[in-house]
Amino acid sequence: MTPSTLLPLLAAIVYAIGILLVKRAADLGVGVWRTAFVANIVGALSFQPLLLLGGTVHAHLWWQPVLVGFCFMLGQWLTFTSMDRGDVSVATPVLGLKILFVAVLVTLLGGEVLRPQLWIAALLATLGIALLNRRGGHPMHHHVVRTIVCAALAAATYAIFDVLVQRWSPAWGVGRFVPLTMAAAGLFSCAFIPRFRAPLSTISRPTWRWLLAGTATMAAQSLLFVYTIAQWGHAAAANVIYSSRGLWSVLLVWQVGHWVQNREQHLGHRILAWRFAGATFMMAAIVLVFI
Repeated sequence: MTPSTLLPLLAAIVYAIGILLVKRAADLGVGVWRTAFVANIVGALSFQPLLLLGGTVHAHLWWQPVLVGFCFMLGQWLTFTSMDRGDVSVATPVLGLKILFVAVLVTLLGGEVLRPQLWIAALLATLGIALLNRRGGHPMHHHVVRTIVCAALAAATYAIFDVLVQRWSPAWGVGRFVPLTMAAAGLFSCAFIPRFRAPLSTISRPTWRWLLAGTATMAAQSLLFVYTIAQWGHAAAANVIYSSRGLWSVLLVWQVGHWVQNREQHLGHRILAWRFAGATFMMAAIVLVFI
């Protein structure tokens, strides 16, 4: 495998691990605002070593990394909002819709006519979401609708982020555009501070361990994926591989969710099987886009 395909695959696996750790921190009372803030600060710091790769700063285009950084911050907040009261095995596969949004944006920006496969893929993705929302024989109260809506909006926001990174990064260079973009995302995250339920100092030490482990893992997967797009482009192809995170997340919840005391382990094999089927339909839709 080439680096442009291996890194997105590795990012997908790391994402599935990281989101479980972040979810555990959320269950311990960190809250979505403090989680998003810490995640974006950790992420901004993790991208700064890329400055060593060099590049060119275009002062008159300062708004480009600022706009893209805002998109990343918004997508991060929507992602954590979907996880705050929802289930990881629902939210993560829905985030796979990003590949469809990326395909549409790339097609529209290129002035091409949308292929029939894209609409078939959209129908398969819709069916996948319906299966993810299946409740089985008893009611559940895990805010499934809210989870799906927030995750879908996050997917759309991240799609815009990916396309703009691919479009604008070459002129700046990976060592300039990406670090500046993530630094902007970190600064935008300061707007979350007034929404904190309590100061960061009130978070217990055990909870900090889960929070830092989760946000550092999420930063690592972001670094792998964003670097891939900025360096080699091919955002749509990279997203095909990266969208496997939906399957990885369902499998991790099913097999090792109890290690982080994830409540989804108690939903039963039948419900998780429907969710796995839903994630599979979404993966089929993603692959169909590129046939």
